[in-house]
Amino acid sequence: MRIRATVAVVSGALALSALAVPAVQADEKPDAGLSLPSGADVFSAESGAPAAKARAARAAEVPVIKKVVVNGGKDIVVGTKSKQKFTIAITASSPSGIADAFAYLWHGHIDEVDGFLGPTQEFGNCKVSADPTTSTCTVSVTVDPRSDDLYTSSLAGTWKVAAGALADTGGENDFIWNDAQAKTRVQRFSKLTVNASPEPVKKGKTLTVTGKLTRANWDTNTYKGYTNQPVKLQFKKKGAKSYTTVKTIKTSSTGTLKTTVKASADGYWRYSFAGTSTTPAVSAAGDFVDVK
Repeated sequence: MRIRATVAVVSGALALSALAVPAVQADEKPDAGLSLPSGADVFSAESGAPAAKARAARAAEVPVIKKVVVNGGKDIVVGTKSKQKFTIAITASSPSGIADAFAYLWHGHIDEVDGFLGPTQEFGNCKVSADPTTSTCTVSVTVDPRSDDLYTSSLAGTWKVAAGALADTGGENDFIWNDAQAKTRVQRFSKLTVNASPEPVKKGKTLTVTGKLTRANWDTNTYKGYTNQPVKLQFKKKGAKSYTTVKTIKTSSTGTLKTTVKASADGYWRYSFAGTSTTPAVSAAGDFVDVK
């Protein structure tokens, strides 16, 4: 049985753990207490690791992981409905070449894992570089917010990346494994609206600009207001190429925004949010106001 079966067991156990908790609040983490798959689980002969060239007695060969890239180097942003697919690319080298590589994401502490996102494919898709000792192996992961992949919003933020590689020697002990080879962020999809009124408005008169900042709530699969967050009010004069910041205000207890300005020229008004570790940056589409 290959490690992918172990991954399924871990994911299933996390789901059962989540179901066993009567009510998981957004700021709570269930006591999953699960053990992560190890390098031995991944690359042992019993796991069905790729067969490599038979060799005579030799010294142990340990690959070197050169880099791990998750989702092309971008944060993983998940909403409330759509599945998100991303890749993990492991570049590794070894004198005999690379037979396989594998990686997954996990959240929590090594002795108390409360989140796990792993691939379901049987082996890494490995491509040898111009240097035959080096390969980049890719695995794909699909996150479904409607499943138990992300069962609570407290999982948003930094995740660790466990990764390893197997040398193409035929020896099941010729591998390297690191439970925390890299880090990545899994974030809650954000939305931002804006409305400037009245439209049109006389020059010098007061313009009221309202809006709302919301983000995905994985506990309820709905969008909820993001409270007490600094958001920039920006203006782009008609014919201009970029926005300039007019002022910064904070969202209310429900995520709403409201402020006033003096109308001076035709142009577009928008709100812009810089983002946090758990929530990506977002800017509202500009609302054009005709100034008479």
